[in-house]
Amino acid sequence: MKNKIYLKTNTDLTASPQVLSWFEQINQPAIPDQQIWWQCQTLLMEGFTNIVEHAHKNLPIETPIEIEALRLDEYIEIRIWSQGEPFDLEHKLRQTCEFEENEQKRGRGLKIMSAIADKLSYEPTGDNRCCLFIRKYY
Repeated sequence: MKNKIYLKTNTDLTASPQVLSWFEQINQPAIPDQQIWWQCQTLLMEGFTNIVEHAHKNLPIETPIEIEALRLDEYIEIRIWSQGEPFDLEHKLRQTCEFEENEQKRGRGLKIMSAIADKLSYEPTGDNRCCLFIRKYY
């Protein structure tokens, strides 16, 4: 089984319900483990929110965010392309305190994503964009 979906949206947190609704298509037929599906939704929304609030924070609302989700027999992949400045995800994760010690309001999303995802990366793509890549096995 292979299912691939694509969405292009503005840099706007009010698009979150639309993004989540769009993502429901990839869950057909439904993943048997509801917790895994919830984790996939969390990964998508944390990724989208981070792009809007951090990567695109100084860019106009019309700046597109492109999202692709791919479901294969054993896993789901999510790619979110941004136009913000690249940053070193691994370095940022090492700098961020663990959940229990994190009194800041920021930075927990990356730790959550790192804990839930089976693979997580953020890399420049060569076309002046970066791609947040997430893989979750089910």
